Amino acid sequence: MSEDVALPLGTLPDLASASGLPRRRRIAGLALGLLLPVALTAALLALGPAVGLAGDALVLMLAVVVTALVGGLWAAVVSALLASTLLNYCFIPPVRTFQISEPHNYWTVVSFVLVGLLVSAVVHRAASTATAAARAAAEARTLTDVAKATLRGEDALPTLLEHMRRAFGMTSASLLRRDPSGSRSWHVVAARGSEPPAEPALADVYLPAGEDLVIALCGRPLSPSDRAVLGAFAAQAQALLERDELARAAALAARLEASERLRDALLAAVGHDLRTPLASATAAVTSLRSQDVIWSEDEREELLATAEESLTRLASLVSDLLDLSRLRAGVLSVLRQTLWLDELLPPVLDELGADASKVVVALPEDLPPVVGDAALVVRVLVNVVGNALRHAPTDADPPELTGQTSGDRVELHIIDHGAGVPARDRERIFSPFQRLGDTDNISGLGIGLALSRGLAEAMGGTLEASDTPSGGLTMVLALPAAPGTAAVVAAPGTPPEPAPEPAPGVGP
Repeated sequence: MSEDVALPLGTLPDLASASGLPRRRRIAGLALGLLLPVALTAALLALGPAVGLAGDALVLMLAVVVTALVGGLWAAVVSALLASTLLNYCFIPPVRTFQISEPHNYWTVVSFVLVGLLVSAVVHRAASTATAAARAAAEARTLTDVAKATLRGEDALPTLLEHMRRAFGMTSASLLRRDPSGSRSWHVVAARGSEPPAEPALADVYLPAGEDLVIALCGRPLSPSDRAVLGAFAAQAQALLERDELARAAALAARLEASERLRDALLAAVGHDLRTPLASATAAVTSLRSQDVIWSEDEREELLATAEESLTRLASLVSDLLDLSRLRAGVLSVLRQTLWLDELLPPVLDELGADASKVVVALPEDLPPVVGDAALVVRVLVNVVGNALRHAPTDADPPELTGQTSGDRVELHIIDHGAGVPARDRERIFSPFQRLGDTDNISGLGIGLALSRGLAEAMGGTLEASDTPSGGLTMVLALPAAPGTAAVVAAPGTPPEPAPEPAPGVGP
């Protein structure tokens, strides 16, 4: 009997049905209640008096029981009335009449009808109980699925609406919110199904889910018992909406707090790192303009060199900040050019100054060209190689610059033999205003590696940090190899192509 009341997954059985049995079983039971007593009566008449009145009554009672098991209450009532009529007419003397000559046969007919009704009532109650159990199980499965989806971090409101739509056999479901301005307009908070209703008037069923909130369903009307379950769904929808709104508010507050921390870090860094070269340049120029001191030629050259170095440092810091802001805004212009990396190293070493003589360059002669922006590649190499020079211990091996191919990319390895960076901190060094282990006041704003990674990614490349096998840190700059580089061979003595113009607004 349980398999007859089982419904498709996610559909709630209808408790409003007059019978706990499906419609097809009730129709089959009614037909059986009409045919089975007649067929058994014909068989008993063919057997003659060998069965006896008691046997005739038991056989016809069997017809009532079978009908009750198949069709429920009303089919059994029809069967009991028909079977008792046939029993009286065909087997209780005087036969072929509806008269009963002996009083005890009255009790036979009455008992026959009562037993048939009691059996059918028991079957009906069992079927109704099975339907209620199936409905409770379906509700439990639905609420469990919603709880699991919420715990897994899924989009809980649409998930709840989808379960609600399936549970009640609807075509669509919407959570609507009234416009807070006081008008009668509604907007859809979440929806599932085909053509979900955009306002309560367009729905077949709607139910309040809190202040200015309504659950709207399309598909069919719902019974009172279904509406009671829908009320539980509506309360759950209101709770999930409040939770989502609190989560969004918390995320917004966290972003604002992070933005405040970033701004404070920027102001703190700018307050010192921009002021220091500016103060040095101002002091040098003020000293040169002073009429109280007569400077020698060597002293004037030293003061001018100090001013030039400080102003160059100031321009570099400002350029880094501007480029980082362009990267974050997505407005940095990037050229796509075919570049030979060995042609870009001289300007890199020139910009690094006297310390560049410490760098060991060991690029393979057959290193293929790459696709990128010459000015940005120079900028990345200056930042990364300069960072390796600043952090290299005086007693360690000098930084090395090597290259290799890796699939469709060309990699430059900038290797230092310093203290290295722990694996847990390697991503932090690419964050703005992070200077791991710095204790001096001339290390800069801490945006060099962040800017370098952003420039590499803007050219379709990557910048990653890894361990140096002998100790230290290796920065790997990977850029896309130029198409068809296997066939590109530079003829001996061929002059290099002229260096391309820098991207607008980006200096080396």
